[in-house]
Amino acid sequence: MKLDILVIAAHPDDAELGCGGTIAKHTKSGLSVGILDLTRGELGTRGTAQTREQEAKDASAILGIQVRENLSLADGFFQNDKVSQLAVVQKIRQYQPDIILANAIRDRHPDHGKGADLAADACFLAGLAKIETKDAAGNLQKAWRPKNVYHYIQSQYIQPDFIIDVTEVWDTKMASIKAYKTQFFSSDSTEPQTFISRPEFINFLEGRASELGNIAGIKYAEGFTTQRYPVVNKLTDLY
Repeated sequence: MKLDILVIAAHPDDAELGCGGTIAKHTKSGLSVGILDLTRGELGTRGTAQTREQEAKDASAILGIQVRENLSLADGFFQNDKVSQLAVVQKIRQYQPDIILANAIRDRHPDHGKGADLAADACFLAGLAKIETKDAAGNLQKAWRPKNVYHYIQSQYIQPDFIIDVTEVWDTKMASIKAYKTQFFSSDSTEPQTFISRPEFINFLEGRASELGNIAGIKYAEGFTTQRYPVVNKLTDLY
C-alpha cells in the first residue's frame, strides 16, 4: 500500500494532538494517510500499553486513516541510532509516502525532539540505495525518499512556517483525542493527574488552534515547521 502521507509519532496520541485536524482533512479529501507510532507509550502515568493500543485503534477509525503500526521502541529510552533508523527506513520504503509529518523539533517531552530527528534522518537514509532493508517476505526493498518532512507543533510554542486550516474538521480532531479515554480529563477517573489530563489542557488545545487560525482570519489551524522549503510553482498556489 502506497501512502500519500505518513505521520510518525513518538507516542500514541502525539499524531492526534499535533496534527489530527490535518490528518482528518486529507483523509476526507480522499488522500491515503497512515500513522507510525514509535513507542507504545508504556511509561505514561495513566493507562497501560494495552489500553493505549485500543485507544489508538479507536482514534484511527475516527480519523479515517488507512493503516497504523507501532514499532514498539522503548518509550523514554529509544535513540536516533542505526537500529531505530533502519526500522523507520523499512516502513518508509514499505509505504512510500510523498510527505512525512513528524514530531516537533523540540518540546517538553524529550522523546518528541528525538522522534523528530529520527524521522528526518530516516527519510534521508531511506533514499540511499546502498542501505539494504527487506520487507516482511524477505525481499529487498527499493530506495524511497519522501518529497518533504514537516514537523507538527506540540506543547511548546514554535513559530510555524505554514499553517493548515482545520476549522471544518475540528470536531473530528477533538473526537480522536478524546478516544484516548485514559489520558485526558474525565471526572470519573481515579488515576493521577498529569500535564495532559488537566481539564485546562483541552482549553489550551483550542486556544492554540484559535491563535494560529487568527493569523489568517480563520477559526482553527495547525502549524508546521520545515527544514527544507517546499517548491511553489506560482504565487496563486499560496491563496
